[in-house]
Amino acid sequence: MSQIKVVVHGALGRMGREVTNALCQEPNTKVVGAVDLNASENNLALPDGSGNIPLSTKLKDILDAEPPDVLVDFTLAPATIPAVRIASEKKVNLVIGTTGLTSDDLEEIDRLTRDNGVGAVVAPNFALGAVLMIHLAKIAGKYLDYAEIIELHHHLKVDAPSGTALLTARAMAQARGKPFDRPAAKEGRKPSRGEEAEGVSIHSVRLPGLLAHQEVILGTSGQTLSIRHDTIGRECYMPGIILAIKEVLKQKGLVYGLDALLGLQE
Repeated sequence: MSQIKVVVHGALGRMGREVTNALCQEPNTKVVGAVDLNASENNLALPDGSGNIPLSTKLKDILDAEPPDVLVDFTLAPATIPAVRIASEKKVNLVIGTTGLTSDDLEEIDRLTRDNGVGAVVAPNFALGAVLMIHLAKIAGKYLDYAEIIELHHHLKVDAPSGTALLTARAMAQARGKPFDRPAAKEGRKPSRGEEAEGVSIHSVRLPGLLAHQEVILGTSGQTLSIRHDTIGRECYMPGIILAIKEVLKQKGLVYGLDALLGLQE
């Protein structure tokens, strides 16, 4: 198998650096370019000491200089969609971990990639354990009528609730075919029960010292069931990202969620 050539979009961010390092350790992938809005030099030294790759603030320049097979994007939603337009036109497949994409964004990604004959994998969470947590919560949600989610992230995470928490609530409700029951709130009181999604109260915690954690608590008469996933380090996302890079080459159009690549979707 020839090496898969990859460009990392958002290469100087925390996730971008981790992705670049993981790709350098993977024998089937080769990082050939890097893009970041904060780039101040023309080259980026690879973390394994194997050399330098082109670095630019302009995605088009990097894709023209060394056409890749896959673009990995960990930026912000406003930067992702313009990148998708440029990359899909150049027949580059996409692996996207950016959160905050709307349904309209996903529809555009699907349309652009199908029109250009390439694939895109978009996942709100690339941690295998988090995907399994959602899968188990979907199973449990069919049998227990009440559910709440506590999600905890580092203080620099700007969106709340997290994309993973919202995905979990929606997936659980879809699996059971209806929203969850929700205890009545006392009339006239300020809301303190978390943001509601499909009858699930989602409580968001943002503190220094945290990375990414989520607990799904389900309850019925006389018992509760808790399903929890803890991210200890960003390296936990790398096996899922590398899997997506390999699998996206076989796709046309949008694949949403790592569970689709793991055979967990019904």
